[in-house]
Amino acid sequence: MRPKKSSLPLPELVERWREAWPHALETWSRFTRLSPPRFCLTAAEAKAEGLVESFAMIRFSDQAIVVHMPEIRAKGLGDHALEILAHEIGHHVLAPANLNQHARVIARMRRALPTVEAQAPMVANLYTDLLINDRLKRVARLRMDDVYRALRPSRPSKLWQLYLRIYELSWALERGELGAPFQDDRIEGDALLGMRVIRSYAADFVRGAGGFAALVLPYLLDQKVPTAGFDPFGDTLNAGAGGVPDGLAGEEADEGEAVHPALDPFLSEDEDVEVDADVEPRPEDPEKHTQASGQARTPFVFGEILRAAGVVLPDDEIAARYYRERALPHLVPFPSRRGRESKDPLPEGLEPWDIGHPLDQADWLESILQSPRVVPGMTTVQRVWGTAEGREPERIPLDLDIYVDSSGSMPHPYAQVSYLTLAGAIMALSALRAGARVQAVLWADKRQVLSTDGFVRDELAILRVLAGYFGGGTQFPIPHMRKTHLGNRARRGRPTHVMVISDDGVSTMFDQDELGQSGWDVARAVLDAVGGGGTLVLNLPETWESLADKAAPYAAIVRARDELGFAVHRVSSWLDLVEFAREFSRKNYAGPPGERPRW
Repeated sequence: MRPKKSSLPLPELVERWREAWPHALETWSRFTRLSPPRFCLTAAEAKAEGLVESFAMIRFSDQAIVVHMPEIRAKGLGDHALEILAHEIGHHVLAPANLNQHARVIARMRRALPTVEAQAPMVANLYTDLLINDRLKRVARLRMDDVYRALRPSRPSKLWQLYLRIYELSWALERGELGAPFQDDRIEGDALLGMRVIRSYAADFVRGAGGFAALVLPYLLDQKVPTAGFDPFGDTLNAGAGGVPDGLAGEEADEGEAVHPALDPFLSEDEDVEVDADVEPRPEDPEKHTQASGQARTPFVFGEILRAAGVVLPDDEIAARYYRERALPHLVPFPSRRGRESKDPLPEGLEPWDIGHPLDQADWLESILQSPRVVPGMTTVQRVWGTAEGREPERIPLDLDIYVDSSGSMPHPYAQVSYLTLAGAIMALSALRAGARVQAVLWADKRQVLSTDGFVRDELAILRVLAGYFGGGTQFPIPHMRKTHLGNRARRGRPTHVMVISDDGVSTMFDQDELGQSGWDVARAVLDAVGGGGTLVLNLPETWESLADKAAPYAAIVRARDELGFAVHRVSSWLDLVEFAREFSRKNYAGPPGERPRW
């Protein structure tokens, strides 16, 4: 029997739900703290919060819970404030608990749902709902079964029948008590397996996610609209809005092992089945508790997982975050120059501090020592600092001016892993870590040039340029490089390293520019002006040097190396990238001022 729809006016209904909020928190722990729910009184308010089809939702970026009160009343759930609010709290404290685990669950489920990967977010939602509701029903003794009696569809699909039967078995209800007819022994067997997944993996639900997805896969394939009728339950579909999870660029070691629960030795009752002893590491084996890593994902799959988790970002920012995550473990010492002796701060005394000075300049300890009664402007003082010559020389990091080829011959950094883009990300982040500034320039032909706003320290702005893509012709932006280092506004007194990431299209760097000047002359003048040397990171065949006599682009590269002093590194694979980073970090600038470095 369906619960009756509440006839209370919305303001009174909202007040009742507000009163239930502290009790909902206590169902998890008296120490649970979350901001009060946001009760939406109109569809427009709900839409503004990102709540569209469901009657409630969560958001990890601000730990929010949003409830659409007109939908609550329309579905006859007005008397279930405690159950629904406690359920939404459960998504924050139990499953998935945070955005990282939410994305990890979806990533595992996508692997277990071939051809229907798009259903992974809803399957993940149903999975975590089962975990939360089972605990609330059995431990907190809430009326979770009544909620599902109110929400059951008139014609439940087989997936619905399976889902409700899992609850009935978990809560020892009569067969069909939640309102779905059952005549299929296969559903009965799968429901029993589903219950065992929920119970067995309750303490490590991420590991059980792939198995649950494998269990429901046949039901998704049997339906034209795989998750029809489940829209009101999508309270985690947009949970990632406003946030970005970490650690997704690489797969977990066991992520692809999505075993159907019928074949899972962890769930087996057969005493002859051997269970891996490493499933539960012993406390005395700390190294086994370390998260193992598998293969790296492609940027495209990385982006699909983010979007499935509710994270909404443009492709270039997704690619930027992907290459940042891949680059961070491989940062290298970035070259610096030896400067004058460093200066150490030296305290020189005290002077009065009054209200007009910055608050953080007041020395409150000395003020209290001056007088136990602190009177601002009368007894307050501030420390005066001078400088003393230090013993160690100051190190001045080289700034980095990096030019990334984005013509049609280069790999698309979002569609596939580009080791050239990754090399650029490693160098740019290494330079930023050393305290340098970076200018990133993306180029294809003369009309397709994108640059950061000069030399900046904005990590994301730099990486968005590096991971961008034009796919046009090939023409190095000689005017941009010339204006940067030789123009009227050229930077003076700051050593800079010039790096070009390309393939044999780098030879266009030495063509004539729009003023009729030779690219060779411009490149030579730029290297003399920057004082920090240059590097060419190129996607070339292994035998590129032997082709110099036959192909003009390769001859130009050899000449740039031998005559101008550019260091040339071939990068076309992961091993090449590792070798390049190692070689670059091995050589530091140690020559006297004015000497051109070789990397």
